[in-house]
Amino acid sequence: MCGQSPDMARIAELARAHGVRLIEDASHAIGAEYLGAPVGNCAHSDITVFSFHPVKIITSAEGGMALTNDFGLAERMERLRSHGITRDPDQMTHTPDGPWYYQQLELGWNYRMTEMQAALGLSQLDRLDAFVARRRKLAAGYDAALADLPLRLPGRIDGAESAWHLYVIRLDDAARHRAVFGALRASDIGVNLHYIPVHLQPYYRRFGFTPGDFPIAEDYYSRAISIPLHAGLTDVEQQTVVEALATEMMA
Repeated sequence: MCGQSPDMARIAELARAHGVRLIEDASHAIGAEYLGAPVGNCAHSDITVFSFHPVKIITSAEGGMALTNDFGLAERMERLRSHGITRDPDQMTHTPDGPWYYQQLELGWNYRMTEMQAALGLSQLDRLDAFVARRRKLAAGYDAALADLPLRLPGRIDGAESAWHLYVIRLDDAARHRAVFGALRASDIGVNLHYIPVHLQPYYRRFGFTPGDFPIAEDYYSRAISIPLHAGLTDVEQQTVVEALATEMMA
């Protein structure tokens, strides 16, 4: 969430104890680290997923990537992204009819990334370290500048270094949430809210979920504001955000 890994070693221990396969949703966290290793190395999960949506740390305009250390899973994901088709003779049910031959082994999808998207993604990958370093510097700046305001700064866990996809503050006074958010937007500061609790969405309410089912998520929603954080944010722009937030919070 927001670029920081959870305690994956403990989660993996729990999953193993119950015979559960583990998929790590690291959509926010490319460039992050956990226990001194890069998030995505699948040391504690069967599959790790990254997102390359336009607002993520690096982008291929859309799409993403799934990583695994399991060759069987890698082969199956490769098939599923292209209609369940293989051209690998070792995966076929009989010897190929000729060099043109392929087999559809299961029903898959058209999830192939285009060459143009891949080229953009690779060019972005070369800049990942610089992007993450800048985001970490900006996050440290927010930590220092906002420490005395009546709000909660983003949490950390030991052993995890966030990639800082998002910087989410939580107001001490939930009653001021909408007013503070609106005032920042009115000052042309691009705040947002990540995220609305899933169980409050109409689709899930049809399954019987109601307000009050997940009070911690709902409390988070009533206080959270994502303030601007991206590699292109200048020090002057960050100071503008800090001043506007401080003015509104202390009003």
